[in-house]
Parts: sequence; C-alpha cells; structure tokens
Amino acid sequence: MNSAPPVTPTFGAATCSPTPSEALTQSVESTDASSLAAHTLKSTPLAAGGMLLAACGGGGGSSGSGSGTSPGPAPTDAEAARFLGQAGFSASAELIAAVKTSGFANWLDSQLALPVQDVSRYDWMVANGYAVDANRTNFTGADNAIWLKLMSSPDPVRQRMTLALSEIFVVSMQGLPIEWRGLCIAHYADLLEKNAFGTYRQLLQDVTLSVGMGSYLNMLGNRKEDTRTGRVPDENYAREVMQLFSIGLVQLGSDGAPRLSNGQPVDSYSPQDISQLASVFTGWERDRVDATDYAHVTRPMKHNAANFQSGDKSVLGTAITGSLSGPQALTLALDTLANHPNVGPFIGRQLIQRFTMSHPSPAYVGRVAAVFNNNGRGVRGDLKATLRAVLLDPEARAIPSGNASGRLREPVQRFVQWGRTFGVTSTSGRWPIGDTSDPGNRLGQSPWRSPSVFNFFRPGYVPPGHELAANQITAPEFQLVNESTVAGYLNFMQSVIGNGISSGDVSANYAHELSLALDPPKLLAHLNLRLAADAIHPTTLTELSTAVATISASTATGQLNRVKAAILLVMAAPEYLIQK
Repeated sequence: MNSAPPVTPTFGAATCSPTPSEALTQSVESTDASSLAAHTLKSTPLAAGGMLLAACGGGGGSSGSGSGTSPGPAPTDAEAARFLGQAGFSASAELIAAVKTSGFANWLDSQLALPVQDVSRYDWMVANGYAVDANRTNFTGADNAIWLKLMSSPDPVRQRMTLALSEIFVVSMQGLPIEWRGLCIAHYADLLEKNAFGTYRQLLQDVTLSVGMGSYLNMLGNRKEDTRTGRVPDENYAREVMQLFSIGLVQLGSDGAPRLSNGQPVDSYSPQDISQLASVFTGWERDRVDATDYAHVTRPMKHNAANFQSGDKSVLGTAITGSLSGPQALTLALDTLANHPNVGPFIGRQLIQRFTMSHPSPAYVGRVAAVFNNNGRGVRGDLKATLRAVLLDPEARAIPSGNASGRLREPVQRFVQWGRTFGVTSTSGRWPIGDTSDPGNRLGQSPWRSPSVFNFFRPGYVPPGHELAANQITAPEFQLVNESTVAGYLNFMQSVIGNGISSGDVSANYAHELSLALDPPKLLAHLNLRLAADAIHPTTLTELSTAVATISASTATGQLNRVKAAILLVMAAPEYLIQK
C-alpha cells in the first residue's frame, strides 16, 4: 500500500468518505480470515491500521518489527509497558514506573498477593436492585457487573486471570436456561475470581458443583439409569470436563506434544470413561429453599443419594467402588482428573495463549507444566505459581521475533485496555456497556457470552491457508476475524472513543493526551508506549502524525478531535493488534 497525502480523520457527525466499515469491506472482501491473519502477524500495512488511514485518504504505513530489548534488572519504559499489557490490561505512567522500580517479578508478586478486591459481582447486583422477580429469567444487570470489574477493579492481574479462566471453564449466558440466571452468571464469575490464584484442584471442585456449570452442562438434575424408560446418566459434563477442563482429547508429553502410536495420537479417554464418569456425576441438585430463594445460585449443589448410580465404576483406570457415597465418588474422580499427567501441559499451554503468545514452543509449555506439577514446595496445580511461570518465562520476556511470536489481542482485551488506559468511569455507577457480541457494530465478542462451551475460539485453531497453515502455527483469536468483525471493531471504537457509551454515561478522560495535542509526534509517541509498548514502527508513526496534524488544533474541539483520531489510528495499527 503506497502512501497518499493524509487528510483529516473526522469525529462526530461528519465522517471520512468512505467510512471505515466501507473501506475495510472493500479492502478485505476478497481476502479470507486466514489471509488477514497471515498478513497481520507479519505486521504488514494490509491490516486494519493501514486500511483505516486509506479510508480517511491517508497513507498505509510500512511494516516493521516490534521494539524492546532484553529485560534486565531495570526494565525500560517499553519493556515495562509490554509486561503490563501481558499481565493485565493497560500500562499507566504510574504502573510503568512501579515495574521499572521493582522489576517484573517483584511487581507481579505484589499483584499475586492481593486479596479479592471490592464487592463481588453477585453482591453488587443484589445491592443495586437487580435481584427482583422481573429479572428471574433474564440477565439484566449481569453485563453491568462484569464490565464494572473488568474496567475498574484495582487488581488487573486477577481480573485478567479471571477472564482467561472464563474462556477455559466456560459457562455462557448463551446457554443458561435457569431461574435467576443473571445472578447465577455473576456468581460464577466471582467463583473464578476467587480461585484465580488458588489451586487447580479446588477450582475444579468449585466449578463442578456450581449451579452455573451444573445447569450449563446438565450435571444439575443428572439421575441414575432407569431400565424401564431407557434413561441413562447424562454424559455432557463428563465429556467436557475431560475434553476441555482437564486432560484434552489426546495423551500429551510434558511439553504438550501429542503421544503417538503407529504415527497416530493416542486418545486420553474412551467412551467407557465418559459413561462411567457420567454415572459418578449423578444425584446432584440445587440447594434451595423455594423458587424465590435466589441466593441458592451461590451455594454448591447438594447430593441426593436416591438419584445416585450405585455399583462399581472405573474412570481412567481408577477404581471407584460401589461402597463410596456420591460425594466420595466425585472426590475420587476429580482427584483422578487433577492428577492426570496431561493437566499441566494442557492447562499451562492455554494460559500461555491467553497471556503471552498463541504458539508457544514445546520448551515453554514444558517449563510452565513443570511448575504446575510442583510449585517448588510440593504443591500441584498452584495457579499463582503457574501464572508467574507463564509471565516470567524467558520466552515471554525475550525480544519478540518471527511470525509465531505474540498473539492477536482479543476484541474485549482491546476495549478494556482503552477503558483502563484513559480512566473510563460510569457517571451512573451502573456501567451500562451491555452485550458487545454483535460483530457488525460492536466487538464481535462479549465476556461470559461465548457461543458455546468451546469458547469464542479453540486453542488449537490454525487459520487455513498461507504461512500459518503451512507451518501449523496456532492463532486462536483469529477464529473471530472476518470482514464484519474487522470493520465492526473499528466503527465501535470510533464511536466509544469519540462519544463514550450510553449517552456518555461511560466516558474516558483524555486530559493528559490533550496536553500533547499541539505536538502530534509527541502525542503519537505517548500513545505508542501506553497502548502498543512502542511496537509501532517509526515510519507508521510518522504517517499517523502527519494525518493527525491535518486536523486543526486552533480550538479546544479541534484539539480533542486530534486526540480521538490518534487513539483510533493507534488501536487500528497492525503492530498494536498483534501483542508481542
């Protein structure tokens, strides 16, 4: 894409012609998602940033590698910002200074030591009047409570881990047909937050017995077989707890590589393991007083022995004798899953993908799995130690290089980064951001609203075609990328950067950026550090600065428009979209 004389990106009623949506559609209508993935991972100007400039009549920018030097005792501003973007969501001047002063490990340890902050999502919903009969069968207030924590809770690392766990141990508002469902999803998010820095075994226990998961994957009300009717125990949760939440489909080495037999991967469980585990998971029902008892969604399910499948069982080679009660059988089954050798590499690799890179090396996975297996004090499944290993690994802290390094920032992550970077607040205190799932005019992704238990994207997803497929490079987030989501993201961000949300109820503070509005190169350098950890190539920054400078700064309104345009252009740049 060749540079063209830049023109003014416009905010407010007037827009560039064509709009970002139109320009992006024209640019990518003949390009599939895999092609866009390959180009974006290479940081070429064919990605969204260049196309947005083209939409406004400006140049496309030239490609360049990410910046950063090998981390040392005193991180640079860029290294600190990069680390903060991986560990949490944003990099304020104060946080950058704190990381530079204390170093990566010490700053991270201080975050990992923080207790759960603020009021829970469930309690916030109750306190704000959402626990009323009119909301018994809807999710009113749940999105508000979720965005409240994501945007404003003072423990960004825990919130980032909670979001990551929500994409592994999926319970979605898209499939939760239960009374008091809004309060239920809020409590499930609280449950993940509570366990974010605990042990995997306790997390697995709490998830398994939660009303949210019980309803979502049919363990709630699961009953023993009935030979008269042909009823058998429901296998849904038994299947997914193995496939998605613990051991995966195939046996893994300690580095996550599939174990092979005659050249083929070896299954990690059999159909019989599913049916036997389904029998273990019988007899569980909600612990409530009556239909008005909404607080039952916060209590673990209780066991009804009359509905438990009796007899001996065997799961993954572990005998579960018929003498055990339902709760005892469940404990032994979950112990068996949690102690399986697959869990460390299976869960560890997904945490790496959620925080640092989409295609980690086997050595990286192996090091993280080793910490999962033993935190150094004989504890297995220590999620705090595992996350520390993910973020402090030499590969995570090394200078990024090559097409396989880094990860595409999820749309939700970009949006939350914008909010936290620019001090977004809610005037009403209600955070009316709502459902952002619409791919045409919102983010194409909304937290706790994945389309299925398989999340928004699969951890093993390889965009078909081009270099990524040829090299079998996993890039999960690109499963969300298509013509609609690329254009929808830019149009949505143009709107929220310019006008806030819900008539300005949710709005940003650009005071510091306004102080730089008269100096476009300095403004773009500031945004490059804060949003992209200095990853945007100098040539691209020069072109963006030139475009921003065409906006008149003779009035306060003009200066604000400069700031808004600069933020949008940075958040559309390919070097920003790929977090390295």
